[in-house]
Amino acid sequence: MNLKPFFLFVALLLGAATVQAQTKPAAKEPTDGDMKTYYMAFLKKGPNRGHDSLTAAKIQEAHMAHINKMAAEGKLTLAGPFLDDGDLRGIFIFNVRTMEEAKALTEADPAVKAGRLVMELHPWYAQKGAKLQ
Repeated sequence: MNLKPFFLFVALLLGAATVQAQTKPAAKEPTDGDMKTYYMAFLKKGPNRGHDSLTAAKIQEAHMAHINKMAAEGKLTLAGPFLDDGDLRGIFIFNVRTMEEAKALTEADPAVKAGRLVMELHPWYAQKGAKLQ
């Protein structure tokens, strides 16, 4: 049995794979120009959680409307609740210029105004346009 054609075929495949690996661009590490400061808000249980169920539902509805408005305006990149029913209720990641603007947006939230939530803000440095896949 002549194995020469088989080995020639394998050599060609390996050569093609090597060329492809060499020409594939390496993953680019982000530089400072690729990075941006966002503002992350941790939503925590607030001191006033004794609302009746109807009032709590209305506050939650207004809270969601506020989230949707901020997202539509491009000021909110990501938001979502935590599912473990602990004191930490959720997060917001703001795409705004300053901590003061992020603070004003959190203070305008109906759940914060009602005391159902409090927000803890932190600047967060991440790649521009970062989002979950």
